[in-house]
Amino acid sequence: MAGTINKVILIGHLGDNVKVHYFDGGGSVGRFPLATNESYTNKTTGEKVTNTEWHNIVVRNKAAEICEKYLTKGDKIYLEGRIKNRKWQGEKGEDRYTTEIIVNEFTFLTTKKEMQSSTNPDSSNQSISNETESNDSDLPF
Repeated sequence: MAGTINKVILIGHLGDNVKVHYFDGGGSVGRFPLATNESYTNKTTGEKVTNTEWHNIVVRNKAAEICEKYLTKGDKIYLEGRIKNRKWQGEKGEDRYTTEIIVNEFTFLTTKKEMQSSTNPDSSNQSISNETESNDSDLPF
């Protein structure tokens, strides 16, 4: 029997700035919410309906630093990664669950800096792509 695949591809907009936590050993982890939208027309009312899905995005080490430096709320990004479900304890000791997208590749599609510089005809849009190292260890928080 063949192996299995856990792969996610998303294109969406950041719902907040990237929050990075730095560890004593030099590593780092960044987190941000990503919004993807799906639109359709309600056949009964003819009204256009848009549904927004929110994804918890996790980037590590150099990728976290790059995202923190260049991305801000509202920017558009293409990313590839894998789904990971994580269990943790809430404030009252109850079990809580989080579904995250662990990113291994990404490309900036638009950033605030690029949009501001696009008024200059000599400036070129740049996409930054970076692959992170895979780390399957659970995060300490």
